Amino acid sequence: MTDGAVLNQTRDAAFEQLMQTQMARVYRLCCWLVNDRTAAEDITQEVFLKVYKHLSAFRGDSRIETWLYRIAVNESKRYLRSGVFRKRFSASQANRVACADIEKEVMRKDEQAALSRLIDTLPFRHKQVLILHYYEELRAETIAEILGITPGAVYTRLHRAREKLKALMRKEEERWI
Repeated sequence: MTDGAVLNQTRDAAFEQLMQTQMARVYRLCCWLVNDRTAAEDITQEVFLKVYKHLSAFRGDSRIETWLYRIAVNESKRYLRSGVFRKRFSASQANRVACADIEKEVMRKDEQAALSRLIDTLPFRHKQVLILHYYEELRAETIAEILGITPGAVYTRLHRAREKLKALMRKEEERWI
């Protein structure tokens, strides 16, 4: 269903459809950004409360998914600035995958957890662009809409984030040698 068709429905029907189709994605994004499942649930609820209140104000200048992601990023940023967050979770717990070879799975989880910890140490502006690009698999143009920046700025942030991540990985590797 197109964005325009969704918005032509009644407000409650449109909101219900948005929740059904987008809640899991918004929650996953929030989990990645704040590294706390409980907080991500709260933030996801806040996102959809804001969407419900402002659904009629959506102009259709962008896709609804882009609008939702922008609200989710802003709410996650607000949460992180509040200083309320304390509890962390590892990204490896968020993405459990069944694996026949236990040893390989344990190694993969350790590597994923290490990478997640390193990503978590990056500044929020770099962390969010990495998550949106690599984990949510969004294009630079879509990320630019979500963050309210130009696609060129997205590419610059991605480059800088990757460079910082490489440096952190080298440091981590040197620590073990």
